[in-house]
Formats: sequence, C-alpha cells, structure tokens
Amino acid sequence: MMDSTLGALAAANGMAMPGIRRPLPIEMLPLGIAGLDDILGGGLAHNHLYLIEGDPGTGKTTIAMQFLMEGARCGKKGLYVTLSESKEELLEIADSHGWMLDGIDLFELVADENQLKPETQYTVFSPSEIELADTTHAVLAEVERLQPALVVLDSLSELRLLSRDSLRYRRQILGLKKYFSAHKCTVLLLDDRTADGQDMQLQSIAHGVIMLENVEREYGINKRRLQVKKLRGAQFREGFHDFSINRGGVEVYPRLVAAEHLPTLQPTQLKSGLNALDALLGGGLDSGTSTLLLGPAGCGKSTIAVRYAVSVVEQGSRAAIFAFDETLATLVIRSRGLGLDISKHVESKNLTLRQINSAELSPGQLVHEIRKMVEEQDLKLLIIDSLNGLLSAMPGEQFLAMQLHELLGFLNQKGVTTLLTLAQHGFVGSNIDTPVDVSYLADTVLLFRYFEAAGEVKKALSVIKKRSGEHERTIRELVMRGGKIVVGNALTDFHGVLTGSPTYQGKAKSLQGSTSTAKPSATE
Repeated sequence: MMDSTLGALAAANGMAMPGIRRPLPIEMLPLGIAGLDDILGGGLAHNHLYLIEGDPGTGKTTIAMQFLMEGARCGKKGLYVTLSESKEELLEIADSHGWMLDGIDLFELVADENQLKPETQYTVFSPSEIELADTTHAVLAEVERLQPALVVLDSLSELRLLSRDSLRYRRQILGLKKYFSAHKCTVLLLDDRTADGQDMQLQSIAHGVIMLENVEREYGINKRRLQVKKLRGAQFREGFHDFSINRGGVEVYPRLVAAEHLPTLQPTQLKSGLNALDALLGGGLDSGTSTLLLGPAGCGKSTIAVRYAVSVVEQGSRAAIFAFDETLATLVIRSRGLGLDISKHVESKNLTLRQINSAELSPGQLVHEIRKMVEEQDLKLLIIDSLNGLLSAMPGEQFLAMQLHELLGFLNQKGVTTLLTLAQHGFVGSNIDTPVDVSYLADTVLLFRYFEAAGEVKKALSVIKKRSGEHERTIRELVMRGGKIVVGNALTDFHGVLTGSPTYQGKAKSLQGSTSTAKPSATE
C-alpha cells in the first residue's frame, strides 16, 4: 500500500519509477487531404473509431474514399462496408474523380435480389427482413477474412433502423468499437443524420467527430464547411473551415491564424513611380502594411493600385491583383490607356491577375488561395479590388472584419504590402456612405474625393492616417488624362474635403489639367 502511494507521489512529481510503462508513440494516419490533416494535427490516431456526420451530399463518402486510398498508398489494407449504396454506385463516384480503388475491398450489404445468386462474390442482406445481429455478423466475418487496417462503415442510419431502440443501438456500436480496437483497426463511421432529432450517442462513443455542413446562400453556390467537434487526446484547429468538392476529391481550406506565422522583419518602402504621391505618403508605402483606398466610384482607386503594381514589378518583385468587380480585359485596356502596360508583366509571370466571382467562391477558399500564392511566389504586393465584392461573398459584415483581420495580420507578418479598395455609396455631398467600416484594420488610409472648380468636376486625394510613419497633411489633385497619371502640388485654400462636398477657393490656373491652362506640370 505504501509502495503504491509513493509511486503515485513520485509520478505526480515527474519522477520516473522502475516498472512503469511509458506510452508508445501514437501512429498518425493521414486522410490524404492536406487541409484536413493540418486541422487534425497530422491525421487520425491509429486504432480508434471516428465519426463523420453530415447531411446527404456534404462529402462524407468522398472523404472516406480518400482516407482509404491514402492508406493503400501507405501499404495499409482498406475495407469499405456499404449499407446504403451499391458497389456500382461507389465505383461511379470513384470514376467521377478519376480514381482507381486498387487495394480497397468493397463489401456490399444492400437489398438487391439479383445479388442473391450463388455466383456473386458479395453477400446481400435486406435490413427490413433480417435482424441486426445477422448484419453485424456479416460485417465482422468480412473483417476476419480480410484483416484490414482501415475500415469505413457507410452508413449508420441502416443500423439505427435495425436496432429499433436507442439502448440496443448504443450497445451494438460499443460492441463494434471494442471489436475493432481488439483487431487494431482504425474505423470511420459515416452518419447522414436522417434520424429524427439530434443523436448525441455516437458523438459520446467516438474518439473523434467531424461535422460537415452545407450552408445555403440566396445567390450563388452553397457554402460547404466542416468543424472538428471532438478529438480525444489531441490538439486541433477549432471553429469552422470552408471546403469544396472538386474533381479529384475534397479540398479543405483551414481557417487562417496569423499568430502562427513568424514575422519577416525587413522593412522597405514601396514607391509608386509618382513622386508627388510618394511625398504625400511620407516617402512611400512601408512593406508589411495595409492601405485602404477609400472613395466614390470612378475616382481613381483602382488606377492608383495598378500604378503601384507596375512599379513593384518593374523593381524586380512580384505582385498580384484580385479583381472582383472589373473584368481582366477591361482592366488591361484601361491601364494601357494610362501608360501602364500590365500585359507584358502578366506574360513574364511577375504580375498575377485573378478574376474573382464572389458567387462561386467561398471566403475560406479565397484566403487559402492568397496564402498559397504568398508562400509559393514570394509576393511583395497584393491588391484586392474591391472589398465591396469580397463583402458580397460574406454571410455578414462582422465576419468580413474578422476574416480581414487575420488575413491582413498574416500578410503583414510575411512582409507583403496590401492595397484594399473600397467604393463608397454616392458621389458628392453628405450622402456618401461606406458599406462597411474597415478603416481601423488598415495601417494607411488614402481618401479620394470629387470637387468642382472652374466649371469642371475634379478629383482630390489625401492621406487620413499612416501608422508606420509621418505623412503630408495636405490635399493634392489627381488627374488621369492624355495617357498619364498626374498628382499635383499641394492645394491651399481648399475647404470641406472631409464633408464630401469640398470647395476650392483659389485660382483656377493653379489646378492641373484645367481647360483654361496649359498641360499638366506636376511630377509624374
């Protein structure tokens, strides 16, 4: 008694006691889905029972097949037991993804009279005519015959119906769990949640639970997401993660956590190629910062963003433009008209143009694509044009702010300079409104406004804030005319720009591009 007490005390104090068996390293089994393995911390622990639940069509069967194929590649025998779909249906699913199920045994337990012929190699039982014990015996007999390391049971709704009551159903699942554990099998149970009410029995029995959801949207494709609700003895990424089902299988996009990425501390300044604009910004944009280009439609936000992209590429770095609102063809033609030939930089692969359809792309997929591009291409400048398009892909404004916070934090730590354009509602006057307030997330805010002078509508820009350093407090005129982009000198006697109705009280000849003056003379 005393020896056992001393042993317990010693163990509590971290002392190794002779005769105490240390746990063996746990073998992790990847599912063959990079994003999901990342969420699970490497995969699933061997010799445990896991539950994948979701409504029909959420991708349970596809994930299970990828798990077995990955196991086959690692030399582990797999068994797929189907209680609801035929072997032909499973082979059709595999063929739609371009897969060959070599090394995977399919055991069909579907009611089909033709399968009762002696020459068939698959045994068939009708759930409505036999007892649960017979079905269970058939499954266990196949396991004994094949001795698989990986087993998929699809789906549990048939066993639930055969069990008739919850007590018998729970006992059967517990019996299967004990049996498979004794045979060193890693098991995936698939549940389509067709039973009345929410059944929590399986979640309490399983070692881990992955829930798949299909979120309907009023317009565009449905959004698919998954959540790891439980994983005993292991750390995993909590929360929801977007995923998609493509030809070739399920692709999961883990939720981005900026704190997991170490910062890159090599501060530099990005020049625009317009000296007056660089002076307005205190010398240029600092690397690893985010800048919000804010103003009404048509005031030059996208043009200034493209000017930065061309400047970065000409300096030997790489840039990317994600366009939500403007087609790529229009962007190329409009830029060429202002002296910015971006097509040659696209051909050299130093500039990436990506057309985004917010109705066909989930936010998680977009963030994953940006992250992949940053890590693989050593990106220095990222342009999102515009946040209005990104907002339409979000289920709510609060989610846009949180997603942007993590994305900008990641980009900042990677040393990527980010430009975000945001079109305000209205053009002039007090009716200008911002669809979503994200100015607090940006390190720098560049404000664009219209104003009237000498009978012409003109454009002005100013820097509202810059966290990373000093900047000019003045307001400058912006002119895009004659194949050039011109930022004028500082304008004095300029009042009311922040009200949305700026007025200019100076002399018209001091403005750039006025019809009453000569050609623009500002620094380009």
